[in-house]
Amino acid sequence: MSEANARLAWTSLLVWACALLALGAQVPGYSQAVHPMALPGARGMPGAGLFNAMVFVLPGSLVALVAWRLRTLLPARSGAAARIGATLLLLSALAFAVQGVLPIERSDTDGAATALHASAWTTWWIAFAAGSLALALAVREWRVPMLLSLAAVLANAPLAGVWLPGGIAQRIACACWFAGIAWIASGRLSRGAA
Repeated sequence: MSEANARLAWTSLLVWACALLALGAQVPGYSQAVHPMALPGARGMPGAGLFNAMVFVLPGSLVALVAWRLRTLLPARSGAAARIGATLLLLSALAFAVQGVLPIERSDTDGAATALHASAWTTWWIAFAAGSLALALAVREWRVPMLLSLAAVLANAPLAGVWLPGGIAQRIACACWFAGIAWIASGRLSRGAA
């Protein structure tokens, strides 16, 4: 089960990165460093549906499946914090996938559609922050990957554009989220992990 989870998690990262680069390259003038990650999936953009499916929905759904399975791998004595943390990882993955279902509005950056997408983005990183902290405290083997990915996500997702250009910060936050979950999915838990 652990190997299958690891393959799914690393596949989600690979699908996300390849789709983001390949489909983003199809948009004239689109810069991965400058523009928001969701711009090629904005309403009215050519190929928006495919972009949203491959960058948000499919990778987010794969991570959701991994998070669901990780809940079952927790030791019986892992405690409530570990179960809550794993559930928050699942919520984070679902929020990531929902970003593809709620695309931004390219011509109305302050409109309702863009606000819904931004709400899903915010739910994604907040749920991950809370879940990864709970898991880091509750499961010894997951402490390092969860704390490292938490630090990277918090340094980039809510502060996109402060330390680094917004486009780069968004992509670093997402890559570290995928990598953190893939890292814990790749490891084995001992009976006394919690």
